Amino acid sequence: MRCLAPHPAGSYLSEPQGSSQCATMELGPLEGSYLELLNSDADPLCLYHIYDQMDLAGEEEIELYSEPDTDTINCDQFSRLLCDMEGDEETREAYANIAFPEELPADLKHWKPVPSSSSSLSCLNLPEGPIQFVPTVSTVPQGLWQISGTGTGVSSIFIYHGEVPQASQVPPPSGLTVHGLPTSPDRPGSTSPFAPSATDLPSMPEPALISRANVTEHKTSPTQCQAAGEVSNKLPKWPESVEQFYRSLQDTYRAEPTGPDGILMEVDLVQARLERSSSKSLERELATPDWAERQLAQGGLAEGLLAAKEHRRPRETQVIAMLGKAGQGKSYWAGAVSRAWACGRLPQYDFVFSVPCHCLNRPGDVYRLQDLLFSLGPRPLVAADEVFSHIVKRPDRILLILDAFEELEAQDGFLHSTCGPALAEPCSLRGLLAGLFQKKLLRGCTLLLTARPRGRLVQSLSKADALFELSGFSMEQAQAYVMRYFECSGMTEHQDRALALLRDRPFLLSHSHSPTLCQAVCQLSEALLELGEDAELPSTLTGLYVGLLGRAALNGPPGALAELAKLAWELGRRHQSTLQENQFPSADVRTWAMAKGLVQHPPGATESELAFPSFLLQCFLGALWLALSGEIKDKELPQYLALTPRKKRPYDNWLEGVPRFLTGLIFQPRARCLGALVGPSATAFADRKQKVLARYLKRLQPGTLRARQLLELLHCAHEAEEAGIWQHVVQELPARLSFLGTRLTPPDAHVLGKALEAAGQDFALDLRNTGIDPSGLGSLVGLSCVTHFRAALSDTVALWESLRQHGETELLQAAEEKFTIEPFKAKSLKDVEDLGKLVQTQRTRSSSEDTAGELPAVRDLKKLEFALGPISGPQAFPKLVRILTAFSSLQHLDLDALSENKIGDEGVSQLSATFPQLKSLETLNLSQNSITDLGAYKLAEGLPSLAASLLRLSLYNNCICDMGAESLARVLPDMVSLRVMDVQYNKFTAAGAQQLAASLRKCPHVETLAMWTPTIPFSVQEHLQQQDSRISLR
Repeated sequence: MRCLAPHPAGSYLSEPQGSSQCATMELGPLEGSYLELLNSDADPLCLYHIYDQMDLAGEEEIELYSEPDTDTINCDQFSRLLCDMEGDEETREAYANIAFPEELPADLKHWKPVPSSSSSLSCLNLPEGPIQFVPTVSTVPQGLWQISGTGTGVSSIFIYHGEVPQASQVPPPSGLTVHGLPTSPDRPGSTSPFAPSATDLPSMPEPALISRANVTEHKTSPTQCQAAGEVSNKLPKWPESVEQFYRSLQDTYRAEPTGPDGILMEVDLVQARLERSSSKSLERELATPDWAERQLAQGGLAEGLLAAKEHRRPRETQVIAMLGKAGQGKSYWAGAVSRAWACGRLPQYDFVFSVPCHCLNRPGDVYRLQDLLFSLGPRPLVAADEVFSHIVKRPDRILLILDAFEELEAQDGFLHSTCGPALAEPCSLRGLLAGLFQKKLLRGCTLLLTARPRGRLVQSLSKADALFELSGFSMEQAQAYVMRYFECSGMTEHQDRALALLRDRPFLLSHSHSPTLCQAVCQLSEALLELGEDAELPSTLTGLYVGLLGRAALNGPPGALAELAKLAWELGRRHQSTLQENQFPSADVRTWAMAKGLVQHPPGATESELAFPSFLLQCFLGALWLALSGEIKDKELPQYLALTPRKKRPYDNWLEGVPRFLTGLIFQPRARCLGALVGPSATAFADRKQKVLARYLKRLQPGTLRARQLLELLHCAHEAEEAGIWQHVVQELPARLSFLGTRLTPPDAHVLGKALEAAGQDFALDLRNTGIDPSGLGSLVGLSCVTHFRAALSDTVALWESLRQHGETELLQAAEEKFTIEPFKAKSLKDVEDLGKLVQTQRTRSSSEDTAGELPAVRDLKKLEFALGPISGPQAFPKLVRILTAFSSLQHLDLDALSENKIGDEGVSQLSATFPQLKSLETLNLSQNSITDLGAYKLAEGLPSLAASLLRLSLYNNCICDMGAESLARVLPDMVSLRVMDVQYNKFTAAGAQQLAASLRKCPHVETLAMWTPTIPFSVQEHLQQQDSRISLR
């Protein structure tokens, strides 16, 4: 029988008179009859607590299963309490007077005392099924039977026969009120949003040890929101004002966006981390895992937040950051989190507050915490003081979303402020943010931030509790979005035509992984298709935005677009995207910009605040100002392309899209670019600026640029659409291109492939740690000009498998022939496992009837390094040994690592068994591997198999003593090809050194024997060196 009841020791009901004595009662044997105890003033729950603690002495832990508003207690304890009470004669007589309802089920009528092994005890034989304590029941609902008695000290006992219905399945009966009974605040317990605050609870004895059962949170679809709300209204109540605020907050966030803005495309959430951009730099940037190594947040946003919350430290503020480039949909994702909570998919939070950070960028204002929660969101909320008091009592049930965290760079001092404000103390927004991030305000809440992965503030997020990256659309998702867009716009007849327009522009299709750009493409396609069937999309981003702004610019006041462009540039220099209405040069310009959608009121902003609808539009307008302005000196213009070292740039490239747009605006034909925006008369400075930029770009040497700068140069040359610049750039590309550690997005892969094709020469590419997607990798590998490439083993094997499944035999053969892993360095267990998968692929390939022969990557590997360290090294080395024989051309095997691999004697023994198959091995480095005499003996046994090939052998810094030195000396004359042997820093003495020296005299082919070690007297070493100059003591 399973008994359900609130944990008595942790019960937080109102304390009856006398319960405080129970709380401090010392545990010990009971005195008096049980009837006397029942008739006393003692709380019956405390009576059970005594038995609970007595039982703990014999058990290590009582396992409680967490369910909504109930906990599971040990049934044996409860039954023992009943048994002891039944054993008392007077108590049995009292029970005889208890009135049972007539409708009591038949199986409950057969309760009877059962003799116990103890002569003084008997117990009740209860039928199998759950028993649940309910603290207050005004009326007896159907399914409950009441057992009551006088003089027992217990008002009534209710028995429910059958399974206890869950709150999420069956609403509680009318009139039944069940108050939440959470466990101790520092222990996991019920996640009911109606559980009272720990600060409101009386002091109670320490509850028994508990362990939380696995609880799965079920998703609630948006269509179930109304039903969930109806059920929640029947659950135990908060104060009425709190209930009203809760419902109004749900209504605020539940509203779905309408039109194209409401198109929902599920994208992957990837677990992320920040790392230093270089060994000499303190700046951090997003790490770039290979495609197959990405760790996806399983289950989407709701499960990701739930998993992060379960790993939090008790009563500590948790910081979760969602990173992504501009236009990746971070703000939309933040809104989706709020809607998910309003629809019941985030039950771990009672309240969610979403605040756009541009609303917080007000240095001069003074606020309180309630202003941040209630007044600065998308819609101001009305909340009484009682609501605020209720919220701050349970900060662990609060989720605070700060969207566009980079907007707070003007307030960056709050991260390092020495102190934060008190709870009710008015302060500046900087002080308020300091209190939140320094865990002095709402300590224990969850802070969810969305931000771009660059800037000063993002550097501090490396210590966040959880980091996620929002990936963009896949190729299939981008095309699905186009179909949905025209469906929502009521233009279903143009769906296929719009999709064909996008497919005809592979460059724009690659850029459609950004939701913002995908929407911009749809908007331009919609406008073009309305004009006629001969529509055609531009081939550059510059052309895309010229097409979007062209008609709006021509219909505006004179010079309006140039004035708006100047505002965009000035705001970008200050790292801002919002502006005040009074910043416009005239009311006509403001009215025109708002009417054309070039600026708009952002969510949560005041009536006087405006913002650009997208960051890329602000970048385009900023570039337009640089192209038109006479205030920018011509000689300074090349510095804004961000292709020079940082110390020479006059600004920090916050508007990161400016370089590409600037080259496009300057070099593309005037009639369809600058002239289409501002008219031919306003482009007087453009010709002179074009000459300056052309001279600068043609002087650049692409081979000297870093990978990121080279990609930016390729994008600029593509946007320019100027044949001379494009030819100069592609013809100067080096034959070996390494993008190791540089992220390659779909647009990067596309423009790189286009440049390689135009270069007219062969290339070798290093694509490791670039995060390139499978389609981008396949497109680059399939180019005839790419003769060799390196990529992550896991990504490459996955590409081969995909090509094999799709029957692309020619591309598969090319991908196998071009792939190389030379040289290969294993730095993790995964590297060894991936290498094993590659060898397994070769063995499978060799056994196939369709293909034969070795994989070139395996066949041609000449150098293999193993550097896993002392922990992973001994575990991974046996896996490496099992595949070593597959590398028939292996010449250099390096098992040395700065942190020591410590493969030991066992590892050497396993390695020696492979020597007969390693016919080409020339260098064997076994330094710093904890090899003793036994390992040296095993090595000496296997070395003759390498006599014809081995040139260099290193046993530096091991534990070889005289016996090991003797084993090596014995085999040394047989190593006819050996030229260098290093046994320095071992533990053999003068005796071992003399044996090696004597053996060396029989080996005229050996050029150097390095054997200095502190265990040999220096005089002996000098004497041996004088006898044979080939002995090195360095």
